Amino acid sequence: MKSFFGRFRYNRLASTFTILATLSAGILVGSFVAHQVRGQESQVNSSDATPLKVPAPRELSTDFSRIAKEVGPAVVNINTEILPKQQQQNRRRGPHYMQPFPQQPQQQQPPDGDDDDQGPQGGGQGGQGGQGGQGGQGGLQDFFNRFFGQGPDMGGGDDGQERESLGSGFIVDPRGYIITNNHVVDKADRIFVRLANDPEGNQGRPAKVVGVDKATDIAVLKIQTDTPLPTVKMGNSEGVQVGDWVVAIGEPFGLAKTVTAGIISSKNRTVEPGTQGEFQHFLQTDAAINPGNSGGPLLDMAGEVIGVNTAIYTQSAGNEGIGFAMPSDSVIDVYNELIGPDHKVIRGSIGISFQPNPNSAVARVYGFKSGVMISAITPGQPAAKAGLKSGDIITTIDGKPVKDGDDLVANVSARKPGSTVELGYLHNGQPLHATVTIADRDKMMAAINSASDEGEDNETHNPGTISPAKLGITVQDLPQGAPAGLHGVLIESVKPGSFADDVGIGNFQGGVIVSVDTPNKRNPIHSVQEFQAVVAGLKSGEDVALEVVDPQHPNNGNNYLGGTLP
Repeated sequence: MKSFFGRFRYNRLASTFTILATLSAGILVGSFVAHQVRGQESQVNSSDATPLKVPAPRELSTDFSRIAKEVGPAVVNINTEILPKQQQQNRRRGPHYMQPFPQQPQQQQPPDGDDDDQGPQGGGQGGQGGQGGQGGQGGLQDFFNRFFGQGPDMGGGDDGQERESLGSGFIVDPRGYIITNNHVVDKADRIFVRLANDPEGNQGRPAKVVGVDKATDIAVLKIQTDTPLPTVKMGNSEGVQVGDWVVAIGEPFGLAKTVTAGIISSKNRTVEPGTQGEFQHFLQTDAAINPGNSGGPLLDMAGEVIGVNTAIYTQSAGNEGIGFAMPSDSVIDVYNELIGPDHKVIRGSIGISFQPNPNSAVARVYGFKSGVMISAITPGQPAAKAGLKSGDIITTIDGKPVKDGDDLVANVSARKPGSTVELGYLHNGQPLHATVTIADRDKMMAAINSASDEGEDNETHNPGTISPAKLGITVQDLPQGAPAGLHGVLIESVKPGSFADDVGIGNFQGGVIVSVDTPNKRNPIHSVQEFQAVVAGLKSGEDVALEVVDPQHPNNGNNYLGGTLP
């Protein structure tokens, strides 16, 4: 073996030498030929050649440069301070130095401040219709970084250090009204706005918060001015098309007056599950936006603002070609309410949760093509008072068809609390109508969040029983101490590659299957024996839907998962 490897190495070296030698010979031949050609220059008659001229300078690429010149003066830098708690009172101001680059990439906390990893959970709570989603372990939140910008931490001031953040904004009123993101100024003790023509070393003018809307992550600031300020022109985001050119202007990483360009790569993009994303349907762009761009404008080729740069999808805390901007149509509505006398956005609610975008098999099982299937009803709130139940399907609102959850949310949230609405819905396949009084969404959310904290953790397990192989689920009877009124079987495990795995039951291990339903027939489950009997009667090619709840958070609503049996 040794001699073989020795020969192999030698032969490789020999071969390499041969190649190099051949190349060297080629170079020598080429050099000889070039030497022969070089002597012919004086023999060429070039009297018919026309001399080249340096052209007069002229402007090129006028659209991008025009937009930068027109809009740039109205784009501002926003820097904030969060003071140590023990120094927030009677603190004397000293020199302030902005750090132009973050010390290390940050993983941002969820917007509600709760970073506990709870694992997959069911349909999110919603004042007028929560969007179901799954949270926890890994997932989008690990990569969904908001643009707080500078400083190693924005979480508080307990270590005695002053914290600072950097973002962007734009002037919409010459009297000093500015739009930015709520997360740029959230929890800040001091806010400063530096105009485009202010010196680089100038911290800026003190700003006050007029109002904020966490649901859309929009904030309105006000600075004092003796002279009218330059403003942007707001555009109509509804007319934006995928593929349209766009320009982003802001101050990424502290680099003032940075202009980047790209296209709209998608519309109506929801990137956060549950109620976090209920009102956040973004324009997606590949224009380079980075920490510090947050709150800055996204502009069309007319130089009009069609979005507010809000977030990026990234694995490196920097730009990877996927950014999200809140559409201008939504921003305008929010701004108009924030500058009103209440300085807040008031949204309507009927007190339900729903699972967004159920698959076609679920829709066929429950007999509807369009509409919203209710996954949970908040007790004592408008929908419950009107007689609606979990599993009902809302099909119309004031006589007009309801397309999906987004349609319902938009319609109900725009209504004033105290007004009424006529809902058409299906209950066990029967069409019914109900008059529902609209409630205040903020108050509704407070009630829902309070109710969701009442779930108890029950960890006792009984020996599992394997369900029929056609589903691939291991289930068991509910343990003693299960929440009162809860029925069904506990999901122990899901076989990889099985029907249950394909439809997503694997994301709900520890959940409870309360019903196994087929078209026009509901089959409530109370024990393993009932579950096995129902599953044994299922047939290949049949549509089936499983109703699943989280026993620890029963008020989070039900999830409807299903498909067509192979």
